[in-house]
Amino acid sequence: MSNHVYKQVELTGSSPNGIEDAVVNAVSKASQTVRNMRWFEVVETRGHLENSMIAHWQVTVKIGFTLED
Repeated sequence: MSNHVYKQVELTGSSPNGIEDAVVNAVSKASQTVRNMRWFEVVETRGHLENSMIAHWQVTVKIGFTLED
């Protein structure tokens, strides 16, 4: 394994369908502009309520990526 230096970005994804979909949405959006993504960490989970019902799940993730040489 080479020596790597990592940087992190923090994003919040949302989905009406569940926590996993919210994570997938955040990672998918990040992949449009961030190269060399290596890992993610869920740092916060919360939801949005409408009329006392869950309307959206919101998941904050840190995504780590390697810096280019």
